[in-house]
Amino acid sequence: MMHVVVPQALIDRGSPVRLVVSGGGSGGHTFPAVTVIRAARVALGGYGLALDPFWVGSEGGIEKGIAEAENVPFTAIPTGKLRRARNPLAMLTAANIKDAGKVPAGVGEAISVVRNLRPDAVLCTGGYVSVPVGLAARFCHRPLLVHEQTVRVGLANRITMRGATRIALSAEPSLELLPERLRGRAVVTGNPLRPGLGDGDAGEAPKRLGWTGWTPSLPTVYVTGGSLGARQVNELVAAILPDLLRHANVFHQAGSQLADAAVAVAERLPADLRPRYMVRGFVGEELADLLALADVVIARSGGGTVSELTAIGKPSVLIPLIPTGGNEQVRNAEHLAGNGAARVLIGEDATPPRLAEELFGLLGDRARLADMAARARSMGRPDAAAALTSEVLTLCANAAS
Repeated sequence: MMHVVVPQALIDRGSPVRLVVSGGGSGGHTFPAVTVIRAARVALGGYGLALDPFWVGSEGGIEKGIAEAENVPFTAIPTGKLRRARNPLAMLTAANIKDAGKVPAGVGEAISVVRNLRPDAVLCTGGYVSVPVGLAARFCHRPLLVHEQTVRVGLANRITMRGATRIALSAEPSLELLPERLRGRAVVTGNPLRPGLGDGDAGEAPKRLGWTGWTPSLPTVYVTGGSLGARQVNELVAAILPDLLRHANVFHQAGSQLADAAVAVAERLPADLRPRYMVRGFVGEELADLLALADVVIARSGGGTVSELTAIGKPSVLIPLIPTGGNEQVRNAEHLAGNGAARVLIGEDATPPRLAEELFGLLGDRARLADMAARARSMGRPDAAAALTSEVLTLCANAAS
C-alpha cells in the first residue's frame, strides 16, 4: 500500500500547510477533497506539521455540512449551473440566464478568498462551484490541482484544467480524452475511497445492520442509487423483487427521499419473503460491512461508485443515469463492462425482464461472480487517496520552495 509522501521542503519549512479546496454538489465531488484533507492531516502530523485547510463551496450544496463535520472553515460563493441540451437554442432558458449572471460575482469572491489566504495550493474536485475557484487560482498565480472522478472529464473540470498546474485522473482511458497540450500535466492517481470502506467484515454486517431476516444460505444483493436514491433503479428492482427474494437476500438503499415508497413495496411482499428484504434511506458507517457481505451490487455508475466497486472488487449490474453532461455515467459503466467487471443496462435495455435475466444469470454462477470480482479488483486503485494527497503536497512544497 502506498504511503503519503511529505516533501522535504515542507518538513524544512516547518509552518502550517495552507490548502484551499473546492468541489461540491454531490458526494462524488466532495469525498475526494475530504479524503485528501484527512490524509494530509495525518501525514503532516507525523512530522509535527499542521494542515490549514479552507473550503470554498455553494450555500445549498452538501459540501457545507461536510466541511463543518471535518472542522474545515467554509465560505459560500455564488454559483450557477449550466443546463445543457443538444440544441444550443434550447439552452437559452431563464434558469440558465439567471445562473450565468452569478458567475462573475462568484469569480470575484473566489479571487478575494484566494488572494487573502494565499494558499500553498488549490485543489478543485469538480462541480460548478469549483470553476470560479479554479479561475481564481490561475488569476492569483497559485498552484492548482484538478481531480477528475469519471472516465470522461466533466464540463466544470474541462474549464478549470486549462489553468491547472497538475491534473489527477481516476482512470487510464481519461488520458486519451485530454487535449494533447494537457497530457504532460496529467497523472493517474485513481479516485480516493471513503476512509475504511475497504475494511468491511461480512460476518458482522447482518448484526450491525439489524438484519434478522438475512438468510446465510442465499447470496446477497445490494441495491443503491446513492444517498438521494434513484427512482428508476428502485422501480426496476420493485418489479422483480418477489422473484428475486426467492433466490437472494436484498438490501436496498432507496434514498432518503424515496425510502417510503420502497417500504410500501416491502409491506406488500409475501410474509415468507419479507424478512430477506431490508430497506434503508441511507447507510452510514455500516456500508463497509454491507459491501463486504454483498455478492453483487445494482447501482448507478457515477465516478465514486465505480471507483469503490473496483477498489474492493465487487461484481455489479450498472444502470447509468441518462442524460448526464457528456454521458459520463455511460462511459464509466462501459469501462467496467469492457473489462468484464460489470453488466450494463442502458436506456431502453433497462427493463425489469433484462434486469432479472442479468441478476439470475450471475447469482446462479458462482465461478462467474468470482471472475468478475477479480476483474473489478484488477482495475481498482486502493492507494488512490495516498497518491492524490502526495500530488497535492508536492504542489504545496513547490510553492514553498
